[in-house]
Amino acid sequence: MLEELAHIGRDASTNGYVRDAWSAEELELREWFRGEAGKRGLDTREDRNGNLWAWWGDPSTEPGVVTGSHLDSVRQGGAYDGPLGVVSAFQAVDLLKQRGVEPGRPIGVACFTDEEGARFGVPTMGSRLLTGMLEPERALGLRDDHGDTLAEVMARAGREPYRLGRDEETLAHIGTFVELHVEQGRGLVEQGAAVGAASAIWPHGRWRFDFSGEANHAGTTRLEDRDDPMLGFARMVLEARAAAGRHGVVATVGKVRVSPNNANAIPGLVSAWLDARGAEEGDVRALVAELSEGAEVSEESWTPVVDFEAGLRDRVAGAAGGVPVLPTGAGHDAGILASAGVPSAMLFVRNPSGVSHSPHEHAEDDDCAAGVRALADVLEELCR
Repeated sequence: MLEELAHIGRDASTNGYVRDAWSAEELELREWFRGEAGKRGLDTREDRNGNLWAWWGDPSTEPGVVTGSHLDSVRQGGAYDGPLGVVSAFQAVDLLKQRGVEPGRPIGVACFTDEEGARFGVPTMGSRLLTGMLEPERALGLRDDHGDTLAEVMARAGREPYRLGRDEETLAHIGTFVELHVEQGRGLVEQGAAVGAASAIWPHGRWRFDFSGEANHAGTTRLEDRDDPMLGFARMVLEARAAAGRHGVVATVGKVRVSPNNANAIPGLVSAWLDARGAEEGDVRALVAELSEGAEVSEESWTPVVDFEAGLRDRVAGAAGGVPVLPTGAGHDAGILASAGVPSAMLFVRNPSGVSHSPHEHAEDDDCAAGVRALADVLEELCR
């Protein structure tokens, strides 16, 4: 099934993937999802925020057990981040049917929209809108790199953008959510395990730093007459690395926009996006505060620490075969649902290199199969 998706949004020059939310590539992936659900006789629905749900059983009679992930990607990302969770969900349903399992509760397969936030800058947008953690008015006004708003993009895709917002009907259908994901680190490698369960997600956020100056000619403007915002930006990048070490967190500037972006002109504006994460919220926010001098700073997203409920976490880890439990610094839709009070848990599949958000992201076939078996065991346990 992963091979069926391999050509969609793939950049042949890098082998990375570009699957922005609501792009032609992501819309093709949505149709693939509907097709796979149809093959299994599952009832597919799209909620008011664009999230997809495929149901084995009727969730209106009783809240179900839901699994799944997302199909969008970071730009030049890997093949496993997101799709592995969706593919494994369908495979787990297949395995349960092969076992002759008659679930006591409905089982759902979910595909959340715009988990990565690559196009509009806010991660886990589909689950944030679903739970009311993101105001629809703000979401509709977000713009992509071409200046198109989310409202415009959704309308072109045939959706009704002004229906966005907290969806009580859909939330009422989710009794428990379990997300399987490729691990985005080497924790399972170090523990010699193919599968693990999540204990917590570190607090993390994104901030936009705007450094303003005066655009001018690169050759005729004397150094003493320049107001070059690139210098403030450069200092911030270097200080972010040093401050991260002092505070025991991680900090990354992975996106920059320069205006007017001419090789022979001093910039007038440099906008940079900082991603910062750590085990303690106070350390993350202290780092951001240290970097704010000389820039206009706006917080684009923030996710507090998520401690997955211990009883469910231990039940999931036990049903999966007594797998190890470990924290992660990567954000996921499961974390948003957990923060909103939906009982949630996560399974991880070993990533031999630990590399993610890169074309080099990988998981071995045997480990992926172990993940499917573990997920099926968990679903069977939770559906009793």
